[in-house]
Amino acid sequence: MDHSDSSQVLMARQPIFDRNQKVVAYELLYRTEDAQEHALFSGTEATSEVLLNAFTSISDSGEQKRVPAFVNLTRDILVEQKLPEFSKKHIVLEILEDVEPDEEVVAAVRKLHSEGYRIAMDDFIYDPKFDELLDICQIVKVDVFELTPEQVAEQVKHLRKHKVTLLAEKIETHEQLEDCIELGFKLFQGHFLSKPKLVKGKKIRGSQVALMQLIQELQNPKATPEKLEELIIRDPALTYKLLRIVNSAGYALVRQVESVAQAIVLLGLEQVKKWATLISMSSSQDKPEELSRGLLVRGRMCEEIALEQKKDNYGSYFMAGMMSGLHALLDIEREEMLEQVPLGDDIKNAVTLGQGEIGQVLRNVVNYENGDWDLLPLDLDGTLYDKAYRASLDWTEEAMQAMYD
Repeated sequence: MDHSDSSQVLMARQPIFDRNQKVVAYELLYRTEDAQEHALFSGTEATSEVLLNAFTSISDSGEQKRVPAFVNLTRDILVEQKLPEFSKKHIVLEILEDVEPDEEVVAAVRKLHSEGYRIAMDDFIYDPKFDELLDICQIVKVDVFELTPEQVAEQVKHLRKHKVTLLAEKIETHEQLEDCIELGFKLFQGHFLSKPKLVKGKKIRGSQVALMQLIQELQNPKATPEKLEELIIRDPALTYKLLRIVNSAGYALVRQVESVAQAIVLLGLEQVKKWATLISMSSSQDKPEELSRGLLVRGRMCEEIALEQKKDNYGSYFMAGMMSGLHALLDIEREEMLEQVPLGDDIKNAVTLGQGEIGQVLRNVVNYENGDWDLLPLDLDGTLYDKAYRASLDWTEEAMQAMYD
């Protein structure tokens, strides 16, 4: 780690979904370099609000909105009431599993509850000693990865006696998601979105094949605007969206652009590459928007880091980030997708094997966004990655908004 700043913070967000796989909140994952767990929220209320807003604002179906943040509380923060005065509707306070529910803790939680805060209990395993807290809290998180299906059902049975909303965390597959819905869980968290929901014998649709061919041609350094236009106009939706984006307020052009070739010249290949990929992803109507959002954040973060490190091929970093999860949108295996999109070997090796400079950055970015801080290299420039992550959240919000302008 770069220790030039002793209070450096690494921070990422993890989505929490409802039954329709819509994002209803984000859990904030963080690590502070100076080992003071409360450092994230030290300082003024205004600073904390700005921080929360940056991590919980999204464009959802074109609508700008802010969802609540789940924030972990240690025993110290709880008992000493070190929290700034947050907006109650934008925060859920999460009590960690190793916090012993003694009199001091129960009294502290009662006080926060009486002030209007929502309380969640993390990584919960039922024990009668938690009954007092269960009467106060609103949400209970059950780790379904660590438990057998029978043990999960047992936890649900105990929790039914209390008026709490059940959240299943660490869901790895769509099958697990369906099982948890059946058991009565209302909220869900995990990596199930990043894996394809495989359908036997499924073929990539014609429009998706056309987009794959376009993405391939966009990798060609000798691609001409005319050749790209020929590929783009095969897909009316792509043509319409690309022209709409170029003519949107974001570009503030003096005159309207009328041809795709003109749009390509004005935007430049790098921009067209991004927008075509973004449009191809958003065309998967049956997929949760968070999957597209997450891949855009990942691609842009890889690119931001490449730009800061003065890499000439920064566009390849963006593509590697996007391609690392596009197979889940198409519901096919990654290898099958990459066979149909003959990208450069540097991108392929980065995505499948984590090799090369691109692969190294992609690995770091994936570990960063998952909050797997211990898997990051010791000499990682945390300030650079934190800055790149925040910039990618902003860019993605704007990009998804432009799709609906």
